[in-house]
This record gives sequence, structure tokens and C-alpha cells, in this order.
Amino acid sequence: MTVRCTLQGDVEVIALDNPPLNSLGLDTRRELVAALEQAQADPDVAAIVLTGSGRAFSAGADLHEFGSPRAGQEPGLAGVIGTMERASKPVVAALHGLALGGGLELAMGCHYRIVAPGTRVALPEVKLGLLPGAGGTQRLPRAIGVGPALDLMVRGEQVAAEALVGIPEQKLFDQLARGADTVLDEAVALARSASRRHAAGAPLPRLRDLPCGHPQGDAYFQSARDAVRAANRNFPAPLQCVDAVESATREPFDVGLAHERERFVDLMRTPQSLALRHAFMAERSARKIPDVAPDTAQRTIAKVAVIGAGTMGGGIAMNFLNAGIPVVMLESSQQALDRGLATLRRNYEAQVGKGKLEPTRYAQRMALLTPTLGYADVADADLVIEAVFEDLGVKEQVFRQLDAVMKPGAILASNTSTLDLNTIAAFTRRPQDVVGMHFFSPANVMKLLEVVRGGGTGRDVLATVMAVGGRIGKICVVSGVCDGFIGNRMIEQYTRQAGFLIDEGCTPDQVDKAIEAFGFAMGPFRMGDLAGNDIGWAIRKRRAIEKPGVRFSKTADLLCAMGRFGQKTGAGWYDYAPGKRDAVPSRLVLDMIERHRAELGLTPRPIDDEEIVQRLVYALVNEAARILDEKIASRPSDIDMVYLAGYGFPLHRGGPLHYADGVGLSNVAKAMERFAQNPHDDAGFWQPAPLLRRLLAGHATFASLND
Repeated sequence: MTVRCTLQGDVEVIALDNPPLNSLGLDTRRELVAALEQAQADPDVAAIVLTGSGRAFSAGADLHEFGSPRAGQEPGLAGVIGTMERASKPVVAALHGLALGGGLELAMGCHYRIVAPGTRVALPEVKLGLLPGAGGTQRLPRAIGVGPALDLMVRGEQVAAEALVGIPEQKLFDQLARGADTVLDEAVALARSASRRHAAGAPLPRLRDLPCGHPQGDAYFQSARDAVRAANRNFPAPLQCVDAVESATREPFDVGLAHERERFVDLMRTPQSLALRHAFMAERSARKIPDVAPDTAQRTIAKVAVIGAGTMGGGIAMNFLNAGIPVVMLESSQQALDRGLATLRRNYEAQVGKGKLEPTRYAQRMALLTPTLGYADVADADLVIEAVFEDLGVKEQVFRQLDAVMKPGAILASNTSTLDLNTIAAFTRRPQDVVGMHFFSPANVMKLLEVVRGGGTGRDVLATVMAVGGRIGKICVVSGVCDGFIGNRMIEQYTRQAGFLIDEGCTPDQVDKAIEAFGFAMGPFRMGDLAGNDIGWAIRKRRAIEKPGVRFSKTADLLCAMGRFGQKTGAGWYDYAPGKRDAVPSRLVLDMIERHRAELGLTPRPIDDEEIVQRLVYALVNEAARILDEKIASRPSDIDMVYLAGYGFPLHRGGPLHYADGVGLSNVAKAMERFAQNPHDDAGFWQPAPLLRRLLAGHATFASLND
């Protein structure tokens, strides 16, 4: 049972009981309607209270049902709400914790609503490429006004109930409860009072019966439409919210409700909604590790140490300070330590200056930071993260020191982005305590954390690090050990193709603009300039020794030989004016590229944007298939999440493997066959990966391999 009923005198209390957040799946909807009808028929029941068990009223729809046969079965949520609205006895919603999406729509179908302080409410459907589909676009404008309602829908963010209670003339909440522990009792009292008024002839209030309009009419909606269109270029749902709310002001309620439903159904079929729903589920699936049980005992993390006070080390430290976790930051020299502390302070002061951080919070965070030059001062940390130069010899020195001083049970983590974690673990006598925590730069901003599982990494260590990643607001994805792990191993193939495109006739600006038009936040050459072209140069030098058969375009090496390392030197693939980040095409670079082509005997050919995008994206897809085959990643959706959260892959396309499924794997393979004929390219790479061939043979998709 997912609905529980108890009788408190003459008030029937119906509690949603579908942990963890009382989602409104088909079984719950059926049981709720049955409970409502039974209470209606019971002569001993004068009124009804609807609430939620546990820590939430309801977080809305069960997303696992989207696209399944159960989604279309009755009663739908709109039907449940209709049952409540038509009830002849007062129905009071007692809200606490969360009332999100369909949960808030359900509450709006009740006759009265009482809300506990601190309750978070939202209509977040736009985050799934949808609009509220059970009357939210029609009832909320009537309850709190057109402007506030549209803002809540278009942003999709949670707000405190108190903020809505404070809106003049709002009709959403009839009462703000004294506390979360009293909201149910107060709701029962409100239900009895409403029952007496109704018995005396007072009608039951319904939000649908309230007037709806905006004083500026057409001008308001035109302005709103322009603003929403500009801010949501690749997503149709926010604009549809504007249209639906406008319908609420112009049409009878039932007509507006029908139009809302049509828009909802249409949006469900869009590739943007499919991508956003995939990303939503992928983020949750990434938390599941196949052989690590959810109840695996975790180690206590009350103090963290960071080795290295550079840009990465400082950013890593900020994550933990922001979460209220004390940090000891170690450097090898006072000068480096002072420089790192100054950078960290500047980052916080910039947030204070922009009003994003209260000065008192800044002071609290800095008070949690202890700088040091001695390893003895990090010995009692529960978790230590190494963030030193990406060189195995340097990391060996650090881990041997840590192994000597760290307390038993401490977790030893490396922020390495490419090096062999098993080799690093072998520098210690405790490989079970060693794990990779690959943060992405800037570490205090980027959401992705690649958690690298070494051959000896303990299950409790893995569970602990995943939980800690959640505490500091990261999206954690587990990777096995290989050169570059998931993200950087794939990006190497992406950048190789970008280099070959330059050799064959493209300019850096052309490649960047094509992939940015596809939706990437930044093209490969602008990305190289931002990260530092010398980093890629060092990796290619290592590749030349370790994998001499792997080919790269030489243009990037020639660029670095010119000292053009990117924004930090004021010159890379592009020129940069002092103090500015605007990428200006460089005549020097174009001349270098032309000379290099001539030396190779290459005649540049016209290359269109479609080929550029396919070469770059399908390179990611093919390497991802190899990574899955090697069990480096657990599931395709994990790889998509790495690219959505860490590499700027366009969210509205859902990640490289979701996108490949949408294009059709047979079409992807045909494009690879064309690229394999290119005499200037590495034909061996474009042979479809074994997993891709198996999927094609079985008429399957990458999605079929997800949980």
C-alpha cells in the first residue's frame, strides 16, 4: 500500500506513503482515488486531510513511468485532482518538506492548503523539457498572480513557502502552520472549521474558479516571451509555459486545461525533453555502483587535507570549506602557500563583491582553513587529496610521505587526470585506502567528480568518497583505471580529430564555431587556450614514448614551440588582448598552419560543419564504446553524465551516447566508414568498436545497456 488512511474523529487523514518522496505513480494514484471516494461515501467523515508520510508531502510524478505503458493508464494526475475538486466534503492539504511538480499541483486541487514553515515548493517541469501538465499552468496564476507564477514555472527552482505566503492577495496557502510538527493537527482543525462553514451553506473554494489576468495584458506576455526565448535558445518548454499561462488569462479554465495538456504531450515527444529526462535519470544512476551495496558502511570524514595550494588545490579546498568541513592545505614552500592562499581569498572576495556570499560566511569558511608546510599537520585528516603536478615521480614522493604519516583508516586520494592509479597506490602499503578523486577545473565551480576505483580500492572507501562528493555538491561518476579514465581518454580522440581537421583544410575558428553551434560551451581550440596548450603538449610527449603508433597533428606542437600556450600567455590558437578573454583569430597561427600543410604536401579541401561535428562527436562515441567494453565505465549513461557535467556537451542533446542513439547507430557507423577512407586520417581509429558492432548486429542501442 502506498496510501494510508486514519480517522481522527470526523476527519479522514489520507497520507501518501510511497518512500522516499511520495512520488505519484499509478498505484499511488489509484489508491488515492479509492481513499477519497471511500471518505466521500462514509457518513462519519465530515472532512478530509491529505498529507505525506516521511520527509515530504510529494515530489511529484514517478519519472520511471514516463514513456511506459503505465503513464497513459487512468487515473492520471489530472483525474485525481478532479476527484478532489468535485468532492462534496472539504479537502485540506497539509504540506511539509517538499511539494514539487505534481505534488504542488495535487495540493492546488484541494479546497484548502496549510503549509509548514521551511517547506520547499516548485514546478520544476522545465528541467525535464516539459511544462506542468496537471493544471499547474492554470491554477498557479490564479493563486499567486501571473508574474510570480510564470517566474516559478520558467525557472523551475525551489522556493520557500514563506516567500509565496508573503505575496499580496495570494490564495495558494490559507495558513502558515506554527511548525512542521504541528501542521497535521492544524490541518485537522482547519478541516473541521471548513466543514462547519460548508454545512452552514458556504461553498467549497476552488482555485479554478478564481479570476486570472495581468494588468499589462499583451505587452506583458510579449515582453515575457522575448525574455524567455533569449534565455532558453535550445529549450522549447519555457516558452510553452508563457503560452499556457497566457491561455489561463484568455480562456475558460477547462479550455486552458485542455491546451495545457496538448502542450505537455507535444513536449514529451521532443528530443530536448528526452535528453533532459535521460540526464535526470543518468545523474541518479551514476550513484549506483554494481557491487557496492547502498548500505555499505562508510568512514567518517570530519577533516580533509589537500596537498598542493595551486589553482586546483585551492579550488578543491573551497569545496570542503563551503560545506563546513575543516581543511588543512599543505605546500612545499611558504611562497607557494602564500600565493595559493591569496588566490583562494580573491575567489571568495569576488563572491562577496557580487553579493553571492555574506562577509560573515566568508570569515567562517576561512576560519576552517589551516595552511601548513609540514606533513605532520595533515596526519590526523580523515581524507587527504593530492593535487600536485601531473608527474608520476612527483606523486610518488607525495604518496610515500602520506603513507608514512597518515593515520590508519585515512583515505588517500589522488587528483590525477591521466596517470595510473594502481601505480600510485603501489607507492603505499595501503592500496585499499587509495582512490582517485579527479576534480575538473575550476574545481570549486565544475560539478563533475570522476571517482577512480583502483584494483585494490575498498568498497567502503568508494562508498565514502561518493557520499562526500554529494556533500560538496558534486555529480560523482565511477571510473576504472586506464590512461585518462573516462573523460580525458575520450577527449584525446576528440582533439586528435580537431587537429586532423586543421591539417585537411579547416581553421581553428571554423572548427570551434561549428561545434559551438552544435551546442558545446566551447570548441576544442578555445578550450585548449583556456586549459593551457602546454598541458596537451606534455601528454603528447608522453604518448610518443608509451604509444609510438598513435598519430597526432603536429600543428599543436608547433604552436607550443612558438610559446603560444593560451590565455595565460596572451596567445594560443587565438590572440588575446591584455585583460580580456575574447578569442581573436591569429594571422601568425594561420600562416603556421599553411606552412605545415605545404611541408606535408597537403592541399586544403572544403570541409562543411556537418563533417566537423560528426568527426568530433563520433570520435567520442567510438572511444566510449571501447571504454564500456573494457568495463572502465559501468553504463552508457555514466559516460553521458561525465560529458554533460564536465566537458560542456550540450544538455539538450543528452550526452554523446544518448545523441548517437537518437541519430541511429547504423548512421553513426556509416559515417565512420566514410571517415576511415580519409587518407590523411588514422583509419584504424574509425573501425567501429566491437561493442558498437554488437549493438548494430542485435538492433540494440546504448540505452539498452543502462540500468
